[in-house]
Parts: sequence; structure tokens; C-alpha cells
Amino acid sequence: MSRDLLYSDQVEELVFCAYRDIAEPDGSATWLYTDEQLAAVPQRARQWALGVGNPVPHAKLQAGERVLDLGCGAGIDVLLAARDVGPEGRVTGLDGLPEMVERARDVAAEAGADTVDIVEGRIDDIPFPDDMFDVVISNGAINLAARKSRVLAEGARVLKPGGRLCVADLTIVEEDLPVEVLTHPSAWAG
Repeated sequence: MSRDLLYSDQVEELVFCAYRDIAEPDGSATWLYTDEQLAAVPQRARQWALGVGNPVPHAKLQAGERVLDLGCGAGIDVLLAARDVGPEGRVTGLDGLPEMVERARDVAAEAGADTVDIVEGRIDDIPFPDDMFDVVISNGAINLAARKSRVLAEGARVLKPGGRLCVADLTIVEEDLPVEVLTHPSAWAG
């Protein structure tokens, strides 16, 4: 890899490779969830919990709301959101990695979550119309995107007027980092 800054497609490939290479996740992010939340989701969702926070309680979801989870991974937050919005609500998980989409679909099916849709797509080019969702959540995914401002703009675009955005993520460094850090795969995909 060159010492030049990475293009967005290179960042995406680094991130996708890092997540494809996870053979047996250990559920290391389960400590972020309550025992009640963990009991409400299948083991596979707990095992593949890879986020950096627990955005669902902070989103203050209401029955009947439509929710979009950006970078849903294997779907733990999708399932928790579906529980909170109830049978009148709808939760859509969006992830760009086909392997994660398949896992999330399997987990949703195992949980019997019939108000959940899992869609493959980019979080910086959300494949939904304007003003579609009441709430957009994300857990540790925006930091993985090369175009973070684009992700946030897209999230705002698909929110209904007065909608809410609830993100759990890593902080952004305010100073310039050396090129060696900016181009290292672990700087983009942990």
C-alpha cells in the first residue's frame, strides 16, 4: 500500500476485509447491553455484537416508529429496536457487507422478527427515499466510513421532519494524523 492517503473505495475494502476475516467473534461487545436485552436476542446476535455502544435505549423508540440501523452488522440493535417499536413499527438494517447482511437476516429469522428488513447497501448512499424513517441509529459504523459527513447527510435525508438520529461511535481526532496512521488498516477497521 502506498504512503498516500487512501481513496474511499480503498477504505471500504480495508473495512470489509477486516470484518470478513472475523472467523469466530467472541461477543466482546455484549458488556454494553443489559442482561434483559441480551436475553431477548438469539445467541448468534450476541456472539456477533461488534459495536461500540448501545444506542437503542438512548433513541427512546416509540411503538409504531420506523427505524433505520446504519451498518447493522449481524443485527443485535435491529432486534432490540424491533422489540421497542412493537408489531406496528418497522426496523430496517442496512449493511454493505454481504456476509453481515446474511447473518442479520438469519438472526432476524431465528428471532421470528417479522417487522425487520435487512438490506444490503452503502451507508453513505442510503437506498431509501427522503423522509422515510422516524429514527436513524448506528453503532460503531460511521467511523468506518471514508465519507463520514456524507453518511450523516444521508441519515438526515431519510429522516422525517422532526426525526431523531442516535449514534454510538468513536470520536474523531481534531488534529492531523501522520500518513502512516491514516493509511494503516487498523486505523479504519480496528
